[in-house]
Amino acid sequence: MSKRNTQNRRPPVAPRSQRSQIDQALAAGDVVNAARLAERELAAGRADPLVLNLAAWRKEEAGDFAAAHALLRQALTLSPGDVAILGSIGAVLRKQGFLEDALAVLDGVVAAEPRHSAAWLERGYVLDALRNDAAATDSYHHALALDPTLSPALGKLSDAAARRGDAGSAQSYAQRALALNPHEPSAIFALALLAVEARDGARAEALLRPLLETPLALDDRTRTLTLLGDALDRLDRPAEAFDAYRAAQATFREAYREQLAPAVDRPSHRAFIDSIRAQVAATGSIAALPADERVAGAAATHVFLLGYPRSGTTLIENVLASATDVVALEERDTLVDIDAALLANDGTMPDLDTLDPALLLDLRTRYWARVAALAETSVAGKVLVDMNPFNGIKLPILARLFPQARFVVMRRDPRDVVLSCFRVNFTPGAGAWAFSDLEETARHYDSLMRLIDLVRETLPIATHDVRYDRLVGEFEPPVRALAEFIGIAWTEDFAAFASTARNRGVRTASETQVRKGLYNGGGQWRRYADQLGPVLPILAPWIERFGSSD
Repeated sequence: MSKRNTQNRRPPVAPRSQRSQIDQALAAGDVVNAARLAERELAAGRADPLVLNLAAWRKEEAGDFAAAHALLRQALTLSPGDVAILGSIGAVLRKQGFLEDALAVLDGVVAAEPRHSAAWLERGYVLDALRNDAAATDSYHHALALDPTLSPALGKLSDAAARRGDAGSAQSYAQRALALNPHEPSAIFALALLAVEARDGARAEALLRPLLETPLALDDRTRTLTLLGDALDRLDRPAEAFDAYRAAQATFREAYREQLAPAVDRPSHRAFIDSIRAQVAATGSIAALPADERVAGAAATHVFLLGYPRSGTTLIENVLASATDVVALEERDTLVDIDAALLANDGTMPDLDTLDPALLLDLRTRYWARVAALAETSVAGKVLVDMNPFNGIKLPILARLFPQARFVVMRRDPRDVVLSCFRVNFTPGAGAWAFSDLEETARHYDSLMRLIDLVRETLPIATHDVRYDRLVGEFEPPVRALAEFIGIAWTEDFAAFASTARNRGVRTASETQVRKGLYNGGGQWRRYADQLGPVLPILAPWIERFGSSD
């Protein structure tokens, strides 16, 4: 046997731990290499909290949030109470869509270690997603007080300022962020949004195009493409704008497919609506509903404002909120207890007309307690406006729980509604997934409109339509009619809705329009008639009812 063959038969050397190399990579700021080495350690069966945390980061970057969460939980068993691991868990929970859970974890982290700047930053992200603007801003300021070099916090503050129309603050924060990181996405978003609102599409396009050439998280790429679509729309290049919106929605789908795509155990949002409609149809017409038992702390007048996203609900909500003794809640989750008790994930409901009166009373009591907590004030003796466009899905339930409530339905040209839903970045959820495909948006709209019509035909509830085109065209007559329906006196304060919106803060996708004043966004669809062509047959019945004349 040759010497070479003898050498080739040496016993293998056991792999050496790369733990020291991981430490060296981290000390040099090379997180990517440290995480790659950590994955090797994990594969070799050598796990410690740092190795697991870094391996989880790799999974998180790859979009496998469930696997990242599992690794972090394993790390936490090895190092209970570790604030670095808990902070990472908070981030993964946010990306999985478990926002309340994420906030609870991060609140615990900053309570245990108030100097944890990254946790304050992540907490700001969660609060942004929960649309708690004031608390998010406070969290970003905490993060910056601990680490003034956190460009993402400065970027988020600039973006928030731009969305509320504070151009000076937006530019100041953006300049500071970009001095630290010339490609800070949120700072560029802020400047691009200001340019779009100033009708300077060329400036916005010049800001956004280079950003697309940089590595971006999928959420940031989605927002970049959406704003690019808005810039191109300003430049009167609708075909290119629509391509940008379509690319944005494709990116959204890539980011949230695992969490939101319909599956065997997760029906589409449209299927959910259709299931409810089928049950309403099977129940048939009901001549009368039992009066609800009064609950301590309930409003004197109860109004549900619904319709469809981008139909004008935010505008009319701020009109009503301008009056004295009106408390308005903008898309807050007031029905969480009711949903849990009466609505399954597939849209299945119990027999709503044989529910235990004790259960109904308990759910009403919980509702009014939640309203008071969300409003941060008592609504007793006042008018409550509970605004959520999607509450039309729950009309059969709301009619039984609150038969004396008044239901206001916003109506707008469905072509503008569907186009607008396709063009906007919504908070990730089942509805947002429906809006990421133009045809599905149209079919979803059709399903919800059919459900609302069926409930109105079969249940004796008080409803009133407000037409967006008439509201922005005439204002006083439709608002007077609405006030009379609700039972409140006309006041000139209604016309101060723009100031109301600025003072209250608007958390919906309509924030930039409503705070400007009476904004006529009708007829936008005409410039996109070719792109909308395939879905017009689906919308035809609703165009005939609610569309403006061509």
